[in-house]
Amino acid sequence: MREKATTLYFGPQHPGITGNMMIRLKVEGDTIVKATTEVGYLHRAFEKLQEKRNWLQSFTMMCRFCVPETDPMEELYARAVETIEGREVPERAKYIRVMVLELARLASFMLWYGGQNGSLGLYTMGQWSVGDRNYILDLFEELTGGRVYHMYIWPGGVRRDLPKGFEQKVIKTMDYLEKRLGDYDDLMFDNAIFKKRTQGVGIVDKDTAVEHGVVGAVLRGCGIKSDIRIDEPYEVYSKLDFEVPTSEGADIWARALVRRQEARQSIRIIRQVIDMMPGGAVYNKIPNPQKWKLPKGDAYVRVESVRGEVGLYAVSDGGTMPRRIHLRGAAYVHGITLLEDVLVGENIADVSAIMNSLGTCPPEIER
Repeated sequence: MREKATTLYFGPQHPGITGNMMIRLKVEGDTIVKATTEVGYLHRAFEKLQEKRNWLQSFTMMCRFCVPETDPMEELYARAVETIEGREVPERAKYIRVMVLELARLASFMLWYGGQNGSLGLYTMGQWSVGDRNYILDLFEELTGGRVYHMYIWPGGVRRDLPKGFEQKVIKTMDYLEKRLGDYDDLMFDNAIFKKRTQGVGIVDKDTAVEHGVVGAVLRGCGIKSDIRIDEPYEVYSKLDFEVPTSEGADIWARALVRRQEARQSIRIIRQVIDMMPGGAVYNKIPNPQKWKLPKGDAYVRVESVRGEVGLYAVSDGGTMPRRIHLRGAAYVHGITLLEDVLVGENIADVSAIMNSLGTCPPEIER
């Protein structure tokens, strides 16, 4: 006998949701038979607002597209403007940009460790990883003056050079985090509960991934090796030696294994960048922002964020403000079309774990 279907509302304030959104679940017993994602709780319209601000003011809004990953957004905007204008970036600034981007990746991984385990009731990991993330935020605060919003990677280079002794502090932090990742393995990947709750759950196979346009760890978690830093190198990534981890499981466990190795690769990249860091200028100064006009043209640039490929399309009509700004992020696909399909047939207890494993960032959807 078929059970009567019940509708459950998951979010928008539920602690298992990764931001301001809701999933309307139709369940029979504790099995999901239909999932519908509902956004509309933010209404920020940042893309349109950027068209009403000059090129530098517009840049400061990029950080708000996805709060845990502000620096890739800055990188996107800076490179788009530089491409349209033809502005060169000093070599030292390119190395600093990569260092900042990888530090941002590590900070995001620390949040993911906490969120992924917290969704399964393993709260100790969140206390560890979010606490360790503060050491990275300390570095950002010294470098940029801000812990979350940095406004540091901007058109022409970076806002200021590294403070005295900063490289040594970064290396010391990397030494600490590299050791801590081993502790994370003991608590998370050697944990029977984590294995049981993630293996065979939230499967995204290769065909589904390609059909939905999946990116990042979700794509690499089903065995497809793809990373913009390798496929379309930017800044100085082509000069660095690092690997792109993959896994074949296609479930939450596989995606966790990928992110586990990616965190180690970020540390590896940061060490190389500091060893290879050249001297010289860090900023090719822009004109007066109130009078700064870009030539007519457009540009589409891509970066590899923690959640995967993120792209930005920018258009200039020759004036002091952007004609069009459009962001293409991973969250729209991962948090709506893919999530709705993957949840069908799963247990309601696994909704949060699946959502965290897909890297959903609702503010990026409502951009």
